[in-house]
Amino acid sequence: MAYIHDLTAIEQAEAVRRREISPVEIAEHYLDRIERLDPQVGAYVTVARDRAIEQARALEQGTPEGELYGVPIPIKDLNLVKDVAIHFGSATYADFVAPVDDTVVERLREAGTVMLGKTATPEFGLPCYTETAVSPPTRTPWDLTRSAGGSSGGAAAAVAAGLAPAAQGSDGAGSIRIPSSVCGLFGIKPTRGRISWAPIIPDLAGMSTNGPIARTVADAAALLDVMTHNSPGDLFLAPPREGAFLQAARREPGRLRIARYAQPAVPGTELDPAVLAAYEEAAKTLASLGHEIVDIDPPFTSAVVEPFTTLWFTFACMHPVALDKQDLLRPMTAWLRERGFAVPAPSFLQAQAALQLATRTALIVTDAYDAVLTPTVTLPPRPVGWFEEGITPEEGFERMKRFAAFPAIYNVTGQPAVNLPLHWDEQGLPIGVMLAGRIGGENTLISLSAQVEAARGGFWGNRRPQVWEA
Repeated sequence: MAYIHDLTAIEQAEAVRRREISPVEIAEHYLDRIERLDPQVGAYVTVARDRAIEQARALEQGTPEGELYGVPIPIKDLNLVKDVAIHFGSATYADFVAPVDDTVVERLREAGTVMLGKTATPEFGLPCYTETAVSPPTRTPWDLTRSAGGSSGGAAAAVAAGLAPAAQGSDGAGSIRIPSSVCGLFGIKPTRGRISWAPIIPDLAGMSTNGPIARTVADAAALLDVMTHNSPGDLFLAPPREGAFLQAARREPGRLRIARYAQPAVPGTELDPAVLAAYEEAAKTLASLGHEIVDIDPPFTSAVVEPFTTLWFTFACMHPVALDKQDLLRPMTAWLRERGFAVPAPSFLQAQAALQLATRTALIVTDAYDAVLTPTVTLPPRPVGWFEEGITPEEGFERMKRFAAFPAIYNVTGQPAVNLPLHWDEQGLPIGVMLAGRIGGENTLISLSAQVEAARGGFWGNRRPQVWEA
């Protein structure tokens, strides 16, 4: 007999509608698993047991409606949940309680989801690994000696370990797709402007967006349907969507032209053989489904690396930190902020202009195709501490750039992109591949991803990490 966590998010909601299980039963099941298993995984920084049970009991009194009614969805610790502590992954915010809800949190609550707690994220969401001073390192459930990635590392680890059926994440330079790759999950970075950051968090450069992480394409699509919204004052608006994203997951994509390349823009980056194997395997799978695969030259060159790095330095300065708490910052964060505060305003604007010019040139190439295939990351999941221990922050930053050499491109362009969990290496470690689409083209990516998922027998081959069965 299947346990509750063996059901997809959509199946759980269906069981609630049929009165076969209750929202309280689901919430208690996950909260018990979190209590037993999360000390090994490090997915949660805050567990809101009383709040979750209270929400679930209130839902039992209502009318079950919607694709995710009664389903637990944790919130990343970069997003505000009113009256719940938010750390932003930093000891400098140890005593801060959110004064309001983010609008995406409101949308999730209105859809009848239950917030189990806040998932771990690196300090201010800056690194591509989740190791902080406020909670234990977040580990991929496939090998508890290795990192779950970042910055949505806690969200991905929770889903992969069966500590949540799906999760809300966010992505400013690959922060949904990187942990989805190293945790063996499906994750969507939607088109720029698809989901509002209101009411407080700014969207000045348009790099970052909220998005879903899930085991299945349909679960992620249903979650994206709920999360999609705009608010007054948003600087970016995505093209209107054509129907529900969940509908797209249930229809065939038709025959598509798919470009591919595997040459990263970051100089000196080498791809692990297992990453290249995953990339080639994905191309063969797509071709076997009848799609045309076209090799192209990389649409971005190394010229984008310096302006992007300039922006990333300045993004590190967005969170105010009191002078008497500066020494609580992690070495990587302090190093990034030092460089960010040294960037003159004209240099910031010149970097943005350079990236926009590169985007205009690249989209002329990629818009000729329905999707673009690349690796997601360049190496298998890294050991915990690999980005920090025994090296300087500058050396760690160079490792980050080379490890995550592909995903940030689509934060620059604003294109939607997904991670497909298609490959596991000889050690049983997951290695994803990435598909990007045209601006506003989430439906095509979702339909294509669902087709590939079905070709793999669903659930990406029904793979589960050992901790899943615990």
